[in-house]
Amino acid sequence: MLPCDAGMTVNLTRIYTRTGDGGETHLGDMSRVPKTDPRIEAYGTVDELNAQIGVTIATTDLPEPYGDWLKRVQNDLFDVGADLCVPLDAGPTKAGERLRLRADQTKWLEERCDEVNQTLEPLKSFVLPGGTPAGAHLHGCRTVCRRAERRAIACGDAINAETVRYLNRLSDLLFILSRGANGSEEPLWQPGG
Repeated sequence: MLPCDAGMTVNLTRIYTRTGDGGETHLGDMSRVPKTDPRIEAYGTVDELNAQIGVTIATTDLPEPYGDWLKRVQNDLFDVGADLCVPLDAGPTKAGERLRLRADQTKWLEERCDEVNQTLEPLKSFVLPGGTPAGAHLHGCRTVCRRAERRAIACGDAINAETVRYLNRLSDLLFILSRGANGSEEPLWQPGG
């Protein structure tokens, strides 16, 4: 379950509600849609990505400061989910404005990309997913992130365009972090090999 409003207080007293037993769910503006709606697919995939990043943090030996950066990304991904779960034309809540992803969150990703990329050798071939456990996990996260981006794009103009930019940049960062985590163990594609 993802939060949907900037001023929202999370108070979960019961996890099951039975309101989705018929194959529908509420969006953040309380409208009802089928659970197969593109918007649900988009923020569900963002949730899956967040879980995969959690597995990566918990089970791999990440270079410093990748773990801290990924924890920040996890928090930002809840913002992405909150943004995706509320149609753009939904008005403000009683508590105030809707939570929307901001350009400075995407800029932070770009700065991390540049920071790590400066430490890497230039690529001379495509990178095969794998290498170290941390690198392999980060590649897995990258592929889920690309799917989340495609699912967000499938929502059309009904979403905040910054969410697509953020997911695009995040997949770039996950790729760069996988290269950094692999170091000299980076497996490269050998065409025809």
